[in-house]
Amino acid sequence: MKQVRRPAFCKKITLLLSGIKAQVRKGMSVFAFSFLKSFLIAAYNIVSKTKCYMRKSLLSFLFSFAAIGFANAQFTTHVVTFDTLSLPKTDTFYVNFSAPGTDVGFSDFDIYFPCVYDTGWGANFWSYGFAYSNMTDSVTSGWTNDYSAKTAIGVNNSSNYAVAYGASNIIKSKAGTLIWDGFYLTNGTYTYNSMRDGYLVAKKFGGATGDDPDWFKLTVRRYLSGQLQQDSVEFYLADFRDTNNANDYIVNDWQWFGLGAVYMADSLLVTLSSSDTGQFGMNTPGYFCLDDLSYKILPNSINNIAQNFSAKVYPNPASDQLFIELKDAGIIAVSLIDMTGKILSVHKPAHEKLTIPVTHLPNGMYVLQFDNGSQKQSVRFLKQ
Repeated sequence: MKQVRRPAFCKKITLLLSGIKAQVRKGMSVFAFSFLKSFLIAAYNIVSKTKCYMRKSLLSFLFSFAAIGFANAQFTTHVVTFDTLSLPKTDTFYVNFSAPGTDVGFSDFDIYFPCVYDTGWGANFWSYGFAYSNMTDSVTSGWTNDYSAKTAIGVNNSSNYAVAYGASNIIKSKAGTLIWDGFYLTNGTYTYNSMRDGYLVAKKFGGATGDDPDWFKLTVRRYLSGQLQQDSVEFYLADFRDTNNANDYIVNDWQWFGLGAVYMADSLLVTLSSSDTGQFGMNTPGYFCLDDLSYKILPNSINNIAQNFSAKVYPNPASDQLFIELKDAGIIAVSLIDMTGKILSVHKPAHEKLTIPVTHLPNGMYVLQFDNGSQKQSVRFLKQ
């Protein structure tokens, strides 16, 4: 059988891919790897069709471009620990009655946490939102101890953590679209003890026999480009639904809540729900504690879509077909990529208009990547 000899530039591309794979093992994201891999494949296609005397110059340019993209594709992880936020003493918490009824929230790095206090009804009270705390009371029951985590301390024995109050709250990014990795969760002392023992109108979870299938759940949904997405992620802070009572639990330690492989969002909508509800809503005290929120900032090439973008993409969200009107006649490939970075299909446009069927795709977020041979631009769309 005749052996096919690979050109030298093909070997160079193979070597560069091997180098990038090595970086994946060192912590480079799968999404970044897939992005660069698709670039190199496109580079191979371009160079293979180029006249021999031009290959050396073109290869030099392409490898330089890939190296720049390789450096920029490293996503740095940031962690909000709340430990840089100062409190006047131990066993205290953030409180601000300076502007009753308005948002007096706080920021830590690129994340903003809303908070609203009020002074109506002749008293000062917390309406909803987030507060940071270093309270250590893991024992006292009742609403007067609503700023304490059941752990009595933050993640990794840190002093500060955050407490959230309200059936619904939003965690906001100040840096545009982020990749949200997740955060640690636990119950507050007030809520934990209430579910364990019962308190006022709130029932003891499991009931008198321990057989009641009670639960207390946190749900996260995301805003992307200002639009609330339909997908959600759930975490049970207490779960008594198992028929074996030995498996019932109420969370009393810090547990990691991962949001997914590539969870892109501008902000997070966090809601609480419970099996114990009454005439006025949830009876279970609506609190939870969080710490060490982890996220990554996207490179500008992905996060900040250029104003002079290469194409018009519609409808978004899409259910059956996605229509693309190309503004750049030099586009040589349009790649459909899922949120793990996997290339699902590559389309070679023959005209200025392109139609991509999406009926077969599972609901969720996807990326269209446009390649004109020298640069790439990406746009997200929602399949629903």
